Amino acid sequence: MNQSLSVAPSLEEHTHEDPVVTKQQRFTKQLIVLVLEMLLALPLGLLLAKFQIGRIAWIFGGIAAGTVVLQGCRIFYQYSPQPNRTARKVGMALVGLTVGASNAHGNLASVASGIPIFIFLTLFLLLTGSCIGYIYSRLSKTNLMTAMLATVPGGVGIMAAIAADYNKNVSLVALVQAIRVTSVVILIPFIAKTSTGNYYPQTLPINTAWLNFDPSQLELLLLVLVITGLVVYPAILFKIPAGDFFGALLIGIGFNPLLHSLPFVGDISFSPPPIINLLGQMLLGITIGEYWGDKPNFRKRTVGYALMSVAMTLIAGAIAAILAMQLTSWDWLTCLLVTAPGGSAEMILVSLTLNHNVEIVTTGHLVRLIAINSSLPLWVFLFRRLDEQLSEPV
Repeated sequence: MNQSLSVAPSLEEHTHEDPVVTKQQRFTKQLIVLVLEMLLALPLGLLLAKFQIGRIAWIFGGIAAGTVVLQGCRIFYQYSPQPNRTARKVGMALVGLTVGASNAHGNLASVASGIPIFIFLTLFLLLTGSCIGYIYSRLSKTNLMTAMLATVPGGVGIMAAIAADYNKNVSLVALVQAIRVTSVVILIPFIAKTSTGNYYPQTLPINTAWLNFDPSQLELLLLVLVITGLVVYPAILFKIPAGDFFGALLIGIGFNPLLHSLPFVGDISFSPPPIINLLGQMLLGITIGEYWGDKPNFRKRTVGYALMSVAMTLIAGAIAAILAMQLTSWDWLTCLLVTAPGGSAEMILVSLTLNHNVEIVTTGHLVRLIAINSSLPLWVFLFRRLDEQLSEPV
């Protein structure tokens, strides 16, 4: 018997208003919700900073803010907004810009020889994710395609959108993916902090300048944001794999060399101010939290099976880290950050906070993002075929 899933009825009223007016109202409500989430995430991030979590604290503040605000909207205002995927893309772009600027003096080409290893690890995670999806499907009596979309490492929004396109259980896919991403985002920084001790930098002090008000730096900040928008928007429009993050990362790497190549520009260097990284982290956290705040009421057995599949995925990531240690000369923390199943931008941020082999971690996760997103049509086709064959009467 399939598990029953009690989903609260849609709280948004159906109207016959002008579609343009309705769209404007929806945008206004989403903007108000986002502003409330940002206003709540900021003090929560400052509060978490006092616990010496490190600069990744802003993601945790965003997760809490997204969950609280969406639940508040549902309970007190009978309004159920959908998770803001645009905010996620903006957050990915801001984080990509920061990571790219930090890698500008590094040499990503030096780790290009490790691309076959990255591809092997990606395939290993995809294959183990498929096996976990099959086991999860058989135990939970869920159709195979839903189970596969829920367990294969990928973005919460991407997998949920595919489930919606094929009329699968969107809420269940989003639940399992959200548990996985949240678990990785919480566990890996904790492991990194406890293993590195005092080497783990503290969070950004309150009295530190979050924004450089020098006119030339403000002009460069505006310029780099405009260029990033012009590059990222077409990448998103044409559905280039990881286009928001990858495009912004390339801008961050190439902006200073481009400035220095111009004959009319003096000796000027630009580094994104801390506020850019802070905003990017909060937006990433908020969108994760929104998936928690958007969840309907699941049965305990459903949540239990979801936790079981996530535990198996984390074990697969640990096995991949062990394989990476055997195949490379990387230390265990680098292998763990490279093979962490999901939360690519967040794991790159952890390596950046630790100043620990950022080039290797960045390259590894970019290869995985591109491989997973570019192969999604093939995986979806295989999932559908297997689902149809297993559902045929014997």
